[in-house]
Amino acid sequence: MGIREDVYYEGGPHIGDLIVNLLIGLTIVGLPLAVGAIVRALWLRFRITDRRITVIGGWQGRDRSDVIYSEIVKIVKVPRGIGFWGDMAITLKNGSRLELRAIPNFREVYDYINERIAAKNPEYIATANK
Repeated sequence: MGIREDVYYEGGPHIGDLIVNLLIGLTIVGLPLAVGAIVRALWLRFRITDRRITVIGGWQGRDRSDVIYSEIVKIVKVPRGIGFWGDMAITLKNGSRLELRAIPNFREVYDYINERIAAKNPEYIATANK
C-alpha cells in the first residue's frame, strides 16, 4: 500500500486555450497553434498533489514526468488568455525544466506549489513574479 496523497488539482488544460487556438487556426499561419492546442486538449493531463507534480502528455499521453517538491529550485508563471489560464516553468536542481501549459486557475495553483516547495526545500526562495 502506497502513501496517501491529497490531490489539489487533476485535469487537463483550460478549455479557453483550445478555443483561442482554434480561432487562430482559421488562418494558415495559425494552423500549427491549433494542432498543438488539439493535442494538448486530448492528451495533456496534470496531477498536483501535496507530494508531487505529475504531467502526462506527448502523443497519445505516452510521456509522464513526476517531480517532487524538494527537487524544485525555481518556478515562473506567465498569464495567458487575459489571465484566465497560464503557463508555468519549473526548474529542477539538476537544471532540467518542466513546462505546464494552459493551467486553469494558475495563480492559485502557483501559490499552492510555492507553499509545498517552501515546506520541502529550505533553500528555496519564492520568485518575485506574483
